[in-house]
Amino acid sequence: MATDQRAPGRPREWDADGYDALPLPHERWGRRLLDTLPLTGDETVLDVGAGTGRDTAALLGRLPRGRVVAVDGSEAMLTRLRERLRDELARPSGSRLTVVRANLAAPLRLERPVDAVFSVATLHWLPDHPAVFRSLAGVLRPGGLLRAEWGGAGNCASVESALAAAGLPPLNAACNFATDRQTADRLRDAGFADVRTALVPDPARFEPGAQLEAYLGTVVLGSVLESVPAGQRAEAVRQVAARLPEPAVDYVRLQASARRPGQLARPS
Repeated sequence: MATDQRAPGRPREWDADGYDALPLPHERWGRRLLDTLPLTGDETVLDVGAGTGRDTAALLGRLPRGRVVAVDGSEAMLTRLRERLRDELARPSGSRLTVVRANLAAPLRLERPVDAVFSVATLHWLPDHPAVFRSLAGVLRPGGLLRAEWGGAGNCASVESALAAAGLPPLNAACNFATDRQTADRLRDAGFADVRTALVPDPARFEPGAQLEAYLGTVVLGSVLESVPAGQRAEAVRQVAARLPEPAVDYVRLQASARRPGQLARPS
């Protein structure tokens, strides 16, 4: 099942094939986050920023009697997700997967509430975290869980320095790298309880040269390169890579756990 609820304001489009071909630390982050989500196997989980569906597939594996609602703003990423999970989507008995294209900066609208919200490496792309957290709380059943991680304060500091040295715009112009304390306050203000947040340094290392440049250009610098003429983008990426102190991206992950107050009661 697929729906489209794009709102005004264009979400970023991605090179899905290039993204999937890279050695992504996102896989490690997804496995780590999924290990923190207690599931009995019959829940409905919202995968926010599902991308090409790697974490969606892992969630389906944990939910033999449950469902996943996979949401992303990039049609290219969701096309790759549908390809990855075509067998699930084609199940004659009915798919356990719903695919939704939506602008995550706008309030989400789902047919029914979900038991948990799961999100990997997405929320730093959204500037208005208070509004995002209210939106996520609004789609959770009472007692439902939030498990999310994304780039936090200090994220990609070496990349920021390299961008400045190369005369390019900062990542912070497009990203929201909040502190753990700011995030905890915003989650509580949005109505969440049992809030826990932490900033965790987690650098990702690459082979120098082509692999590092491909990763930077596809994953890290996409928002910056939108302001660079197409014919100059490869050189801009090379300049940033050459100015990094080592072939690595110095990620700092903001990890968040919370619960919507109330007793979890799913419809029978």
